[in-house]
Amino acid sequence: MNTPVKQHLIDPEICIRCYTCEMTCPIEAITHDDMNVVVDADKCNFCMDCIPVCPTGSIDEWRVVNTPYSLEEQFSWSELPPQEDLGPGEAETGMEALDEAMAALLAEAHSGAGGKAVAPKSAAKPAINLYTLGKPAVAKVQGNYRLTDDPEHDVRHIILDLGGLPFPVLEGQSVGVIPPGEDENGQPHLPRLYSVSSPRDGERANYNNISLTVKREPGGLCSNYICDLEKGAELHLTGPFGATFLLPDDAEARLLMICTGTGSAPMRAFTMRRQRAVGGKSGGMLMFFGARNPESLPYFGPLKKVPETLLRQELVYSRVDGEPKEYVQDRMMAREEAVAEMLTDPATHIYICGLKGMEEGVEHALTNIAESIGQPWASLRDVMRSEGRYHVETY
Repeated sequence: MNTPVKQHLIDPEICIRCYTCEMTCPIEAITHDDMNVVVDADKCNFCMDCIPVCPTGSIDEWRVVNTPYSLEEQFSWSELPPQEDLGPGEAETGMEALDEAMAALLAEAHSGAGGKAVAPKSAAKPAINLYTLGKPAVAKVQGNYRLTDDPEHDVRHIILDLGGLPFPVLEGQSVGVIPPGEDENGQPHLPRLYSVSSPRDGERANYNNISLTVKREPGGLCSNYICDLEKGAELHLTGPFGATFLLPDDAEARLLMICTGTGSAPMRAFTMRRQRAVGGKSGGMLMFFGARNPESLPYFGPLKKVPETLLRQELVYSRVDGEPKEYVQDRMMAREEAVAEMLTDPATHIYICGLKGMEEGVEHALTNIAESIGQPWASLRDVMRSEGRYHVETY
């Protein structure tokens, strides 16, 4: 009988195909095809370098097996297989075979990761990976509008028409945009991921179109390509991706949203969905939104038209002449009472999206606020995450 071994896998339902793990792996044990990103059991040495860089936790999957799953098997999956029945005690024995040194490595890797994400219990079932590198969707640019007045921060609202092509997407999901051309190795460029900023029924209600929020990055291959697209241009999409950073389908759910820059894209989708769903009723939403100044804050004008009964806004600026620097975590502390009240409510869902550098400050603020009401934040956060009420996507 084969000795059970522990195999590192990737959850194809949760993976958003950002390829960060593949680019991070020092021994090239992670690879992809048109459908999935997978781990080669013959190469993986359990170094754990891929764990903390994964934005969704999809990389943190393990199975104890007698015979490792092949690459071909993993490429064919649309979901992970269950733990196979190895016989009495064999799975446990295989798990115990993981020595203390490896367990320590895993614990260290997890210390920098957001943890494995779970979708809200009431969220709709998302469609995943309908369009791939080999068979992408073709969309047409319906509009390209500049959102910011800061010359150093060119952020665009891109509306894409899918025509008659079915492309079901939920708030909080992402799509991949394939830049034209080839890389330095003569291979087609991998898709770049962008969060969808429109609700499930379309940028315009009941039209088959979606919107993206894209910042032009100096030297950015895909961002410059997208920001320069003119009306009528066609581009290739993969996806949709993402099965956890989703909006609860519960009118009583409350949303605490913390974002910076283009991290506002899913928050806009959430807000539009709520506005269409509840009308003039309370949306139960509080958003902390950070930018350098009002000129560089995407959707500044449209946000002013959203009623406070639906969305309470805390717009925070770090580079306003004559004003002290303020970041989202500073405003959270200034509104400690409101945040603390939401933390005590089991109907509250937390969403954090934006630059990775914001995580530490937000975590520190949440730690202080939770402790002020006698709640250890690490424990509360883990409970919320396990209940599908704590979501982080940073890049």
